[in-house]
Amino acid sequence: MNYLNITRYIYLAVGFIMVYDAYSKWSDDAKPWLSVFLAGLAFFMFFFRSKFAKRFEENKKQQQNQKKNQNNTTE
Repeated sequence: MNYLNITRYIYLAVGFIMVYDAYSKWSDDAKPWLSVFLAGLAFFMFFFRSKFAKRFEENKKQQQNQKKNQNNTTE
């Protein structure tokens, strides 16, 4: 599960690298639209994974509470 927590921060780092790349190349003749697109995609993936990580964690806690409640009622 730690691996999944680390990968969302990798997306964030890649997003900042792509923003820097786009900013540094913006004054050149060829506009860096690919870097801008990849930065947007990386930031989207960061927030997407963060949202679903919280949702999975809440579901896991609910399931654990349900199991505890079932064990307490059967005793």
